[in-house]
Amino acid sequence: MPDESAPGPMQVQTDVELWRAVIDGDSDSFAIIYDRHCDAAHRYLARRVSSRELSEDLLSIVFLEAWRSRATARLDSGSARPWILGIARMTLRRKARSEIRRRRAMDRVPQEPPQPDHADDVIEVLDRRAEATRVQAAFRALRQADQDVIETCLWQGLDYVSAATVLNIPVGTVKSRLSRARARLIARLDELDKEQR
Repeated sequence: MPDESAPGPMQVQTDVELWRAVIDGDSDSFAIIYDRHCDAAHRYLARRVSSRELSEDLLSIVFLEAWRSRATARLDSGSARPWILGIARMTLRRKARSEIRRRRAMDRVPQEPPQPDHADDVIEVLDRRAEATRVQAAFRALRQADQDVIETCLWQGLDYVSAATVLNIPVGTVKSRLSRARARLIARLDELDKEQR
């Protein structure tokens, strides 16, 4: 004779009936409870935290805690929802307390002054060295007279009169030679660039 107290295929079990099976470790019954109440729990959490990802993480914690404490559940209203929302509330409170403890711990850690990022300085030094090497190569390809006038006027910073004294040439010759030497240096740098491409 069939058991009339067992739920039939069309008979929906109440939360209380399902929970009796959950207490005995029936994960299928727990899955039904989850399906019934996860949306409500998720909405409850989502309204109280800053991101969807966090609310989903907390939802997992809520139902894990519900499973772990299934033997102590009280379904006074006949529904598991109030009990699950109570777990959600306690989960949020634990998270808030944990965040406060974390902040206080971080405040106690001595703050080191920010260390400068030397990467940009290193890159700049390497760029300057590469550019200096390139200019040196172009410079060495010039005639000695051009090298002398560039060295004296540009790199030593002497004015035309002083350069004329050093080079033992007229001031006008310094000016014209420097102009031509600059042009030759620029042309040689362009050649080096083309060779490197």
